[in-house]
Amino acid sequence: MATSSASRRQWWVAAGLVLLSLVPVLAGAVRVAELAGDPAVTAANARFVASPGPLVAHIVSATLYSLLGAFQFVPHIRRRRPGWHRAAGRVLVPAGLVAALSGLWMTLVYARPPADDVLLTPIRLFFGVAMAGCIVLGVLAILRRDVLAHRAWMARGYAIGLGAGTQVLTHLPWVLLGGEPGGTGRVVAMLAGWVINLAVVEWALRRRAAAPPRAPRAPRAPAAARA
Repeated sequence: MATSSASRRQWWVAAGLVLLSLVPVLAGAVRVAELAGDPAVTAANARFVASPGPLVAHIVSATLYSLLGAFQFVPHIRRRRPGWHRAAGRVLVPAGLVAALSGLWMTLVYARPPADDVLLTPIRLFFGVAMAGCIVLGVLAILRRDVLAHRAWMARGYAIGLGAGTQVLTHLPWVLLGGEPGGTGRVVAMLAGWVINLAVVEWALRRRAAAPPRAPRAPRAPAAARA
């Protein structure tokens, strides 16, 4: 019964991560559909219309990274389908790097949106570099067979990548009051999304490290003996 309950919790975690990804994923799909047509150029989309490639690469890679990556947090899959876990990882690593690097490129090259405070530029650069760095450190860890470090670095990279989902929630108080945050309020809302995600990951990593090791499962008796 306890094993069944733990398994259900694992799938609920994956489902929650998918749900957290849905708003930015859907918003990205709308943006790509808009660019695929003949959009009217406005102050909000002029930089994307002039150079859509980096944005499309960012949206596609971030969508794949956030949705597929959610299932890497299901231990049942890692134990029962290690081949699937490794194959998914080979997709997620380049997807995550493209998402991080395209985000850095857009921050450096695209004109800063009017609603963004100048402080958001270094903050975005910091988290973009941190996300790419976490993914690279995760790959290096698994190459030297350090599974625990691999999981920790990959979880941190995913937390940063999923920041857009949490930022929807951190912007919610302003939206409920009938507006969008600007200036310092937007900086706080954006920064909070990344900080909250990383805080949750660090809490989960320390909780797992403090948990007692699982007792090995007793081997099953041969069929003849059971008969």
